[in-house]
Amino acid sequence: MSVRRREAAAAAGAGAGADDGAVAGLTCSHRPPCPGCPRFAESGIAASAGARLDALARAHGLPPVRVVLGGAATGFRLRARLNIRGHVGSPKLGLFELGTHRVVHIPNCRVQHPLINHVAAVVRRALVEAKISCYSDKVQLGLARYLQVVIERSSESAQVVLVANAASPEPLAACFDNIRERLGRDLHSLWFNANRAPTNAILGSEFVQVAGPESVVEHFGGAAVHYPPGAFGQSNLEVAGRIIEHLFAEIPDGSRVAEYYAGVGAIGLSILHRAAALRLNEASPHALRGLELGLSDLADAQRARVEVVPGPAGEAGAMADDADVVIADPPRKGLDPGLTSALAESPPARLLYVSCGLDAFMADTARLTASGRMRLTGITAFNLLPYTEHVETVGRFERV
Repeated sequence: MSVRRREAAAAAGAGAGADDGAVAGLTCSHRPPCPGCPRFAESGIAASAGARLDALARAHGLPPVRVVLGGAATGFRLRARLNIRGHVGSPKLGLFELGTHRVVHIPNCRVQHPLINHVAAVVRRALVEAKISCYSDKVQLGLARYLQVVIERSSESAQVVLVANAASPEPLAACFDNIRERLGRDLHSLWFNANRAPTNAILGSEFVQVAGPESVVEHFGGAAVHYPPGAFGQSNLEVAGRIIEHLFAEIPDGSRVAEYYAGVGAIGLSILHRAAALRLNEASPHALRGLELGLSDLADAQRARVEVVPGPAGEAGAMADDADVVIADPPRKGLDPGLTSALAESPPARLLYVSCGLDAFMADTARLTASGRMRLTGITAFNLLPYTEHVETVGRFERV
């Protein structure tokens, strides 16, 4: 086992046993000004979020909300996007200070997997040695803009994406060679992403595969799930796995399941063996590519039970017409209005709503239950992003 893998194993076990996302006396050398963990070392979900969820539960005649807590207290983030700013020879890799484009350099982040920290150090050194300029938001010049790192658990290796203000990877060729050599077996794959837009968007639409496989592969108790570098993925896979286990238990055997905002199929492909039929809706081309790779791994009989419906969720309401269970896992803004209307007017027997935005979940709950055709029958909260104000919520709705 490499030094980097021994460090990762130690970090994974740092919070074992406590299972509350906190460790007594845990400190971070980057706070302040790093804004990444506003509740660093605090246990559980934010009190304000818990109070709002309990109030929602009372309003619908439900008991206090059960909170599923995190596992490891450090090293649990397996996915990171780091800003690259600074000068030639002295780049900084980290997070922006609140309200600014000033980067807080975080070489020893406690919540990131140690291999992410190692990759960031290697990339920083490669940028220095290749004399690569860093992007300036003020004048919109400079090459290196962002670094994305995703850890594949089975291989303990890193998918690395260097985002640059360039049309092609050629200006970064020496830097890429340096990264490949220094990471060695710790490198899963290496990618160039072109982002020349004068916006705050991190990733551009164009990816160039420099080395390694097309996707990171994960398992959550079912089929293989593929993550190309442009597809969304959760950073805390231990708790994400608990959410999928919870959803699995809420789906009766032999159900016809429709899932909106399916992404690469982390939920759908993981519960496929419980479903008689599965329809998956997704709009992102990168996620659809990951879904295609996941489907290609299935046996013919399994693949025959899956239908993919590409496009916006708000235009795919009819996909749920004959479903026994509908799953929706929208972005933070919540359900598309068209989908909300379709579900409220023709409710499925059961709707499982996975929410990453509490404001949107509260508003969507009011809309879904307003007609009296559907009621909220269960709420479970998950501490998916420890030390932050965010909470992941799974609401169970049932047709009246």
